[in-house]
Amino acid sequence: MPPETDEFRDIVDGDWAGGHIAGKRPTAEEMTRALQVMMTRQCVYSHTPNVGRTYDLVRAYPTFFERYFGSLGYRLMVSPRDQMVALAVPADVPRYDGMFERLRKDETIVLLALRLLWEEALRAHEAGDGSVVSATTDDLVDRIAALTQAPPPEEVRLLEILRTFARHGALRLGERDRVRRVSPLAVLPGIGILVPDSYVKELILWAGAPAALPSGPKAADNDPGNPSEDASNV
Repeated sequence: MPPETDEFRDIVDGDWAGGHIAGKRPTAEEMTRALQVMMTRQCVYSHTPNVGRTYDLVRAYPTFFERYFGSLGYRLMVSPRDQMVALAVPADVPRYDGMFERLRKDETIVLLALRLLWEEALRAHEAGDGSVVSATTDDLVDRIAALTQAPPPEEVRLLEILRTFARHGALRLGERDRVRRVSPLAVLPGIGILVPDSYVKELILWAGAPAALPSGPKAADNDPGNPSEDASNV
């Protein structure tokens, strides 16, 4: 078994002073899995599939996860209303981890368009339960065209990008309608973590920059003025 912190062991042994989870206490494997899931997914919901009890464990032991991820430079966000737990990156903090490398420009634009679709629906009081916004890939393509005044990514590339962001909790992608060639999608509140309010304005200006700029920053990187040519490993 790998070495653990004292707090980790207290939770597993049932000696954690900060409270206990309802039902069976977590095993060391479940705790390790929850830490790894948060690092790789970034935004996790009560309904996120294939992540075990990650959501419930973070909700039950928030101070442990806050301190653990705080030491790595992240801020733990817990939103009971949205049934979401997420890792946010403080602004103006240097990053050295692979999670926050640069994105390609088309990926950045799709991420921004998702954020704008979500924000516009919230302002119009059109979001559903848990601040989930229903849309389609057609809606997203229209938003991208309006934002950039340029052709959106081809369908295959667009779906590839959306599947990547779905793994990080930005959206859920539905089954494609082969006749209409459109896919339903649900924009989730995690998009507000990936693209924070303070970043949207700068990113809009950057998205309209000349196409000669081949790639862009990840939203959490907070550095739209310094695009890189390297693709991101999200």
